[in-house]
Amino acid sequence: MATAAADDSSDIAESELGSGERTPLLASDSSTLSGRDIDQHKDALDVENNIKTETSTLGRQIGWSSAFILVISRVIGSGIYAMPGVVLSEVGSTGLALSLWVAGALVSYTGLAITIEYGAMFPRSGGVKVYLEETYRRPHLLATVLVAVHAVLLGFTASNCIIFAKYMLYAANIEPSDISTKLSAVGLLTLITIVHGCFYRTGVYVQNLLGWLKIGLTVFMIMTGFTVLARSKEPVPKWAEIWAGSTSDWNTISTAFFKILYSFAGLENVNNVMNEVKKPIRTIKTVGPAGLLTACLMYLLINISYLAVVPVDEVKQSRELIAALFFEKVGFGRSFLPIAIALSAAGNVMVVVFSTARFKQEIARSGVLPLPKILASNEPFNSPLGGLLIHYIPSVLVIVLPPSSTVYSFIADVEGYSGQFFGLAIAAGLLILRWKQPNLPRPYKAWLPVVWFRIALAICLIMAPLFPPKKRPEGMFYATYALLGIAVLIFGIAYWFATVIAWPRYRGYKLVEETEALRDGTKITKLVRRPLQNVSYATSSPHPVQHHEPLPNYGVLTDKSGIRPGGTIYTHDVEVL
Repeated sequence: MATAAADDSSDIAESELGSGERTPLLASDSSTLSGRDIDQHKDALDVENNIKTETSTLGRQIGWSSAFILVISRVIGSGIYAMPGVVLSEVGSTGLALSLWVAGALVSYTGLAITIEYGAMFPRSGGVKVYLEETYRRPHLLATVLVAVHAVLLGFTASNCIIFAKYMLYAANIEPSDISTKLSAVGLLTLITIVHGCFYRTGVYVQNLLGWLKIGLTVFMIMTGFTVLARSKEPVPKWAEIWAGSTSDWNTISTAFFKILYSFAGLENVNNVMNEVKKPIRTIKTVGPAGLLTACLMYLLINISYLAVVPVDEVKQSRELIAALFFEKVGFGRSFLPIAIALSAAGNVMVVVFSTARFKQEIARSGVLPLPKILASNEPFNSPLGGLLIHYIPSVLVIVLPPSSTVYSFIADVEGYSGQFFGLAIAAGLLILRWKQPNLPRPYKAWLPVVWFRIALAICLIMAPLFPPKKRPEGMFYATYALLGIAVLIFGIAYWFATVIAWPRYRGYKLVEETEALRDGTKITKLVRRPLQNVSYATSSPHPVQHHEPLPNYGVLTDKSGIRPGGTIYTHDVEVL
């Protein structure tokens, strides 16, 4: 398996455009096909081949198996050793717990299907940033700024670094003090950042190796549990027995269900690195569903394995320690479980850093962050070092500054809640695109009820803080995370209005988008100030229109031959904010 991972990470593939030709990094609208053109390409493969893609200056080095590891290592982290026990203890019965895991996989598919359709239409790195920009082109730069603010303020990697540090210290028989834990966590994050920033292929190889080790370890645990089950002389529980003790409290069930949904988070991880994926459209159509199916089977089978070894009553009492009881009862030593959890956490950190750095590099390329020439460049090590630094600095601060681990989960709640607004915008945007641009090539099309279900789910999650829990938690107001999440979005809107609309209008200039190629070939967008009388108005329409009336004082702006992200610019057309 390690050899396969190495081969996969080291082969440099030709672009889907054929013969290794690459498109510019800030290229291209998603398509220029008309409805008649689509009719001539009824075969799905022909449609795929007519969708423009971007190829990173790093080349397409992520094959299917590496993309699969990006998904499965992101989804299955250290939580697989704790979450089954927590869910079972909350819902009260084996039958209800297993049912919720299946339901969680089905609900997760609704979000996955939407991101697959988007990713197949716009196979470019950046994920949600690209999809929001393509869907909500007006107001100008609002989608880009909101994504940037959310990513910079709330996008970090901390909890799995802390988990790695605690369990490695425990395995080494070292008392995990606050200082030693934080130093070990920062050390892991620093090492991974250096590897991904200086040794591209080594980083891919190591994260593939850790991913396959994690899968192998989980399969080993499953086989161990089923071996115990096969040798057990206990009678098989009857149907009624597996449902005994089920809770009927909806608030408790929903809380457990949200934990399960969080366990499936990350299925769209490969969408952030599409410029480096071999055969991106065909890969994105299969790797997400394969990751979801694998994760669902692993969660179900590991639940059964735990229950085959650990009695239900002990599971309810142990909660997060269910894996510890499992290893204790099957006879493995003190160090095996901590090392297993530490490796799983490290593998998760590696793929999160890898994909998030690319996502933040795409934000830097759009010109809304300072120093775009530095942060968007792949120099000097032919890697997204700028994106890695944007991710590294806030992650280190979050690890070092907070006094307790509760802060990590609180910030994760803030990120998750505010992320529901983006999820709602993405799902609704898919319907908007189908209505406004029905002729866009769609190699994959999500089932319409799935899209509506995802919209309804996002609305329910956004409205959830309006319904207080029966038992109010001590300390902070129970909905503080929601208020802070909304505050982040409001801050993003205010920042956009001040920097893109109000201040330029007050100073008498417009922000003009100009493209510039860096020395390594990466193309970035610069937001340049131009006096109002020197500005041309533009849109991505392919049909220039001559205007015989005064132009308005606002619009989407470019230089005379500029290219806006997501589309070719034609001057003299007006796109009103």
